[in-house]
Amino acid sequence: MLLEILAPSATIAANILERTASTPGVVAAVASSLTPAFLLVGIGGIMNVMVTRLNWIAGRIERLEERMEPDQSELGAREFAWLCSRRQHARRAMMLASAAAVVISVVIALLFVSTYIEAKIGTLIAVLWVLTMGLLISALACLLQETRAAAKGYERTGR
Repeated sequence: MLLEILAPSATIAANILERTASTPGVVAAVASSLTPAFLLVGIGGIMNVMVTRLNWIAGRIERLEERMEPDQSELGAREFAWLCSRRQHARRAMMLASAAAVVISVVIALLFVSTYIEAKIGTLIAVLWVLTMGLLISALACLLQETRAAAKGYERTGR
């Protein structure tokens, strides 16, 4: 009984080993995964910038909260609101960039696996690629909003 259960698994394993035994096949699989891998590296670099900005904002908010008195000055309240708005944009950018990184990682895995399976998954890969780019564009738009708010400054926000 145990042999009957394991027999299909052995056939599948043998099939996978046969398909992956070809060096040119593995090279093709790796090559098809390189472009999205470079995109993943780029997303990581962008996220590094976002984390740096978010850390600065969080530190500034903490210092402002420590020195604020119960009767907040109008200028202090405006700066606090401005920083909170920037933090919201930066957080949203980080979440969207993280989602883009996850989706492109799935694309990389699918591109590698697609070399060894018979199922046609090109449409799925294309949809995930477009989704990745949409998430990345949205993340960059949020980062742009945060940098525009930073460049404008809290004194000129009119809050």
